[in-house]
Amino acid sequence: MSVTHTETGTEAGTDTVTWNNKALDEIVSNDAGRPVLFTNARVLTMDPLIGTMTGADVLLVGALLVGVGPGIITAAGDDNAIVVDCTGMTVVPAVVDTIALVGGRSQRAEFVRTLTPGNTGDLLVVPDEFAPDVQGAVATLLTRPEEVRALVAAGKPVLWSGTDAPGRATAPAAGIPAAQDLTGSPHIGVWIDENDFLHQELTPDGRYDETRGGRPHAYEGRYWIDGDRIDYLDDLGFWAFGEFRGEELHHAGYAMRLGGRA
Repeated sequence: MSVTHTETGTEAGTDTVTWNNKALDEIVSNDAGRPVLFTNARVLTMDPLIGTMTGADVLLVGALLVGVGPGIITAAGDDNAIVVDCTGMTVVPAVVDTIALVGGRSQRAEFVRTLTPGNTGDLLVVPDEFAPDVQGAVATLLTRPEEVRALVAAGKPVLWSGTDAPGRATAPAAGIPAAQDLTGSPHIGVWIDENDFLHQELTPDGRYDETRGGRPHAYEGRYWIDGDRIDYLDDLGFWAFGEFRGEELHHAGYAMRLGGRA
């Protein structure tokens, strides 16, 4: 177990806040999959069953939140966890379910983006005075990011002590990306739905051409593939997307197979 105590302060000659820098170094270099435990915080889970807790811990293993509540710290040594002291801090979901926030979901199972064990480890750590509630904490992130102690996405720091975390993901450049050369891609060809209504041809130069109900060129445009996701920009100006799931391409309610094969 590695326990890092809060070391909030300002660097000499600057207004930069320092907070648990040793823990950040350990998290960034965490190649062994050690758990990360944010401890002794006020936790606003947004989960209607769990609610709000004080003096509580939030345990992350990889990208997942696996535990929340008081007393998890007692097992930190057993698990060789990286422990981040959050005394005086409030932890909230980093991605807020605004529908749940205003009472617009009827069942707990419908709640998303809560600090519930089993959900993705997306969380925001803000000093108590800047987090009267979830809305206030998120407002702090948007208007006073320098006050944020940690912003974590899928278990990985994005912001730490109000600045970019080392090795954080970088946003794609703004604007429409260049065409991909998809020569040799297994996704190239004509995708056909089971009713033979929709034919979507993907060509190696990053263009698509849809035939619908025998009507050729119903939609045409550009596409980009990123992992299992495909994004479309139609020549009419609208965007759409699809997902490759095994041997099927799912798009706009259609499930297609390459060449229409069964």
